[in-house]
Amino acid sequence: MPNKQDTPNNARSATKAETAAVAPPCAMVIFGAGGDLTKRLVTPALYNLVTAKRLPDGFRLVGVDRGLSSVEDWRASLTDMMNEFVATRDGEFHADRIDPTAWKWLCDRMTYLQGDFTEPQIYNRLREHLAGLDKTAGTGGNHLFYLAVADRFFDVVVAALGTADMVTEKDGQWRRVVIEKPFGHDLASAKALNASILKTLQEHQIYRMDHFLGKETVQNIMALRFANGLFEPLWNRQHIDHVQITAGETVGVERRGKFYEATGALRDMVPNHVFQLLSLTAMEPPISFDADAVRDKKAEVIQAIRPVTPRRAMKDAVRGQYAAGTILGKQVQAYRNEPDVAAESTTETFIAWKLQIDNWRWAGVPFYLRTGKYMKRRWTEIAIRFHQAPYTLFRGTHVERMNPNWMILRLQPDEGIALEFAAKRPGPTVTLGNVSMDFAYKSYFNMAPNTGYETLLYDCMIGDATLFQRADNIEAGWRAVQPIVDAWASDPAKDFPNYAAGSDGPAAADELLARDGRAWRPLE
Repeated sequence: MPNKQDTPNNARSATKAETAAVAPPCAMVIFGAGGDLTKRLVTPALYNLVTAKRLPDGFRLVGVDRGLSSVEDWRASLTDMMNEFVATRDGEFHADRIDPTAWKWLCDRMTYLQGDFTEPQIYNRLREHLAGLDKTAGTGGNHLFYLAVADRFFDVVVAALGTADMVTEKDGQWRRVVIEKPFGHDLASAKALNASILKTLQEHQIYRMDHFLGKETVQNIMALRFANGLFEPLWNRQHIDHVQITAGETVGVERRGKFYEATGALRDMVPNHVFQLLSLTAMEPPISFDADAVRDKKAEVIQAIRPVTPRRAMKDAVRGQYAAGTILGKQVQAYRNEPDVAAESTTETFIAWKLQIDNWRWAGVPFYLRTGKYMKRRWTEIAIRFHQAPYTLFRGTHVERMNPNWMILRLQPDEGIALEFAAKRPGPTVTLGNVSMDFAYKSYFNMAPNTGYETLLYDCMIGDATLFQRADNIEAGWRAVQPIVDAWASDPAKDFPNYAAGSDGPAAADELLARDGRAWRPLE
């Protein structure tokens, strides 16, 4: 299997067709095999790839962790979690039942090494273990290392892999490393992490994971824009008034108090998830679907975000923290009462931000971003409001006001696209009513079960880096948010908690748009 740099520009369109090829043989190693990420997202995604017949006979899954003692224990813990998903339907993975043949296929290909990945001995054992699989299991000598570990261990594991000579590519055999977010906690740490791992790996070997980009609807943003002559001519400041990007969650911090206290909503969501949606919405057309062609255009958007001064950071960025409230009919406690959270915590669980993109396409068009925990509804959408039509024609009619046109790109949970526009109501007088044309993906396409990781794991195996972030993209994102991080650090919030769990967020977020004569689309 050639490396990504050797594949033709149309490789993605060819491999992502309905008849997508089976991935090449490989051994996939998961560091942190006993953790929640492996159980909740990675393993269900691999199961879905099995049922979709995307994995080869030469696939092997190697778990590395210090918590479980044997491969039998690991299989049992994964089986229990999969069955729990079916019973409770709680999580990204949804299925009425587990196909016993597909699950057995995956379980039969699991092996496990118990050990501490901060100690060099485990890497020597792993190297020998992989060499054995290469000889006996038909893996082709290809190795994919997945770092499902705390971010403080990213450079530790990568450096250890290099020291053990496990990431050198030769004789057509590839070595790739998947790194989860958060990729740094600020601009300085992101730069340092990039510099550290690039001492061991080449850029084409690094797959910085953002599972939002595995969602089918997110990928379809480019198809919507660039495959339709109807939309792209309107996708600019001449026709668009503003853009709203919302990523609302109905979950709280739960058991992640230690992580969240050091992170907060801004760091956790904006430089990665939200900026990926922003860049796909605002990017210029790439010349092809080649990975670097697409990532070049995405990076340009983030680099074009207007720098924020400390004063503007406090004015144009709003933070919030949830109080007690009701979510989906259930009473929940305030953030400050969550486990491992300080009693007087000033960590934000909500962020809203008005930003500007200073290029020819978007100059003067505000982009409003918001994301938060324990909001009224689990809802991710990109809402594009077009300029309002002139009123002159309707003077002397019963039309009292002109309603704006919207295009709504729904990303989760009800993937689809809606167009909202005005139409004349039936009757002898001219009056207008708002109507909607709605396209739901599940109504038109047979959508396979998807956690968001299936596409991304498959892409790692075939060497397609289109949906993964490059070092410059990561650093550009942190550069854009760093002034807000600094401003908030120097002036801690004094009004927390400032929104009830189960609401749309703090009042200050509404005021952010109200001062421009605009309003958020309701989370209903």
